[in-house]
Amino acid sequence: MLPSLLEPNQSERFFRGGARIARFRGVPPRGEHVPEDWVASTTVQFGEREAGLTRLPDGTLLRDAVEKDPVSFLGPAHVRELGTDIALLVKLLDPGQRLPVHCHPSPEFARHHLGSVHGKNEAWIVLGVDDSDDAVVHLGFKKELQGLDVAALVERQDSATLLNALHRVPVHPGDTVFVPAGMPHAIGAGVFVLELQEPTDFSVMLEWEAFGLSGEGQLGLPLDTALGCLDRSRLPVADVLRLCADRPHESGTDARIRHLFPVAADPYFRARRIRPLGDQVALPAAFSVLVVRAGKGELLTEYGGEKRPLPLHRGATVLVPYAAGPLTIRGDIDVFQCLPPGS
Repeated sequence: MLPSLLEPNQSERFFRGGARIARFRGVPPRGEHVPEDWVASTTVQFGEREAGLTRLPDGTLLRDAVEKDPVSFLGPAHVRELGTDIALLVKLLDPGQRLPVHCHPSPEFARHHLGSVHGKNEAWIVLGVDDSDDAVVHLGFKKELQGLDVAALVERQDSATLLNALHRVPVHPGDTVFVPAGMPHAIGAGVFVLELQEPTDFSVMLEWEAFGLSGEGQLGLPLDTALGCLDRSRLPVADVLRLCADRPHESGTDARIRHLFPVAADPYFRARRIRPLGDQVALPAAFSVLVVRAGKGELLTEYGGEKRPLPLHRGATVLVPYAAGPLTIRGDIDVFQCLPPGS
């Protein structure tokens, strides 16, 4: 079982975008409302039957292939802990307009109200920004809002007040941001990100009128119930900085491998930035998704005792099954390795 290069997996969404995904992937633009590329996805878009699911190069749905042979794809330890659930969704996200202020449910809220073991904790790796005032993200309330205050703002669709209530954080390529479930947030039109998240499409919108959406029901729930997943507490500036901070480098580890996101993200997903600096980096066997940020190089696997090279280039996305064996990444290349929860 060898790694697979994956084609873009884009579907229509309510917001504009997608041009930077096309440039990054080296493919023609696919429309004006295809702002997300769901990579190695076994997750269906909310309310859809198949939209969002990844097909392998032979046309098989990844979801079905994993169900058929979970140990080869995910590894025995993962299957013992999580079964056939890959427990990860990776996206390229290119908003061509500011996203609405919204939040996502926690796993606990999702279990109680949505019948799902997953909520939607997420994190972003900034791949690129425009030279504009929109190269920002908005995170967390600057002061605590009571339930009635938030409900009133949402019901009258006071977008300006909602947005101004959040911290405004300028971002740059290479920055990372962890967004815990419940935290209100939005991404500016000038920001192109790689997103890791729990494998759901659960969002509770605090804005909708300006985006041509209906405010009736959120995730099929009454609005007051849906807003129960919103964290209304004040987010101190120090906590904003912690959410946006790199993980400190661990003494004795390979300096060419950078572990991203705070430790608080580990129960949901993990990510490493790998830069061999013209040499090579060895990694243990693991189910993972690779996204090549820049450069050229090779991925070598040791399937069947034989090293097999796969050329890598900017914009490539690669599904790596556990059964591909230990990995070597070599060349002048910058790669993100996206992993499900684990040690």
